Amino acid sequence: MFSAIARVFRTPDLRRKIAFTLAIIAIYRLGAHIPAPFVDFPNIQECLQITGTTEGLLSLVNLFSGGALLQLSIFALGVMPYITATIIVQLLRVVIPHFETLYKEGQSGQAKLTQYTRYLTIALALLQSTTLVTVARSGQLFGVTDVAACQQVLTNDVWWAQLLMIITMTAGTGLIMWFAELVTERGIGNGMSLLIFTSIAAAFPASMWAIATSQGFEIFLLVLAVGIVVVALVVFVEQSQRRIPVQYAKRMVGRRTYGGTNTYIPIKVNMAGVVPVIFASSLLYIPALIAQFNQPQAGEEAAPWVAWIAQYFTTGDSPIYMATYFLLIVGFTYFYVAITFNPVDVADNMKKYGGFIPGIRAGRPTAEYLDYVLTRITLPGSIYLGLIALLPLIALATVGANQNFPFGGASILIIVGVGLETVKQIDAQLQQRHYEGLLR
Repeated sequence: MFSAIARVFRTPDLRRKIAFTLAIIAIYRLGAHIPAPFVDFPNIQECLQITGTTEGLLSLVNLFSGGALLQLSIFALGVMPYITATIIVQLLRVVIPHFETLYKEGQSGQAKLTQYTRYLTIALALLQSTTLVTVARSGQLFGVTDVAACQQVLTNDVWWAQLLMIITMTAGTGLIMWFAELVTERGIGNGMSLLIFTSIAAAFPASMWAIATSQGFEIFLLVLAVGIVVVALVVFVEQSQRRIPVQYAKRMVGRRTYGGTNTYIPIKVNMAGVVPVIFASSLLYIPALIAQFNQPQAGEEAAPWVAWIAQYFTTGDSPIYMATYFLLIVGFTYFYVAITFNPVDVADNMKKYGGFIPGIRAGRPTAEYLDYVLTRITLPGSIYLGLIALLPLIALATVGANQNFPFGGASILIIVGVGLETVKQIDAQLQQRHYEGLLR
């Protein structure tokens, strides 16, 4: 293993790509700590020490920004606008035929879709930065009203100061998007995925230290042991796939013979990735948001439905919250897999090039068989996603660990997935040069 790592740094091209990637990551992390204009940085730090972090959707966005959101930095929005834009463009392929046509055109069509994603990212960044500045100006960013520092996180709240903050944060999102594309072109791995990986990994030491100081060394060791087991299980499931054999018939074109090869269609157990967890987290934040805008005045009693939501849907240790979260993840997994994998298109492409599944007729029977396999393999995948996402909530309810439990939810899925993909790319480039890769 050590010799393989040494080969990585002895290869000039690979060493240059890794150095470029690390330089971009360093600049990205530096920007996450540079405050936007007119932000009272000492007050922000005081509030972070008092309140720690928040729950719900704001916590998810803060996780993906590497803690930059609550610091109101120039990179406060992080990669979340780009993630949202990418998911929206994928979903629009189902309802807008033009988008589906572009997707099937190959590289030129997908380049146009990427351009649409960039425009949508900037529009979402403009919307989200406006919302963030408005919330910060109202003093509700940290969800506390009895701390003076948390009510005064801006040094100047006139309209032109707010406009400058919005422009700065939107430009920061555009810069992050450019960084990600540079890493994809000149570095190692997918740039946006690596920036997400960096943001989440940056919060791990603080999360572990918070558990050690608040719960004791025994709980810290228990969380560490659970984390090792969870990482091993996530690696196992993420690598698991059902391989459907495909054979291609031989055909003569002129004097050349084509086909006659055996291959397979890999169907992963977790085809949806982390998207269902993001969808479910976002949807569960809506009831709490509605209840927040219907809070009673001083001396009045809250409406029954507001009190019920506050009891069961604002904290993750409620059984109703956990059950709803789990069922939403299962439902969104089936929904997203149905959108991203079309058995009819796969069957038509196989028939077009003379491919068939042994024992299954080409055309409609192949599509029905693929749908049968996909439906059944998605069930364990959706249950796995639900259980992994519930780990932070279970930790909160049992040992009182912070809801930002590092070994669960979207964080562990992204870290393991991106780590595996990056190692595979390094291994592939090593094999091109040395006949021996990083993985044995």
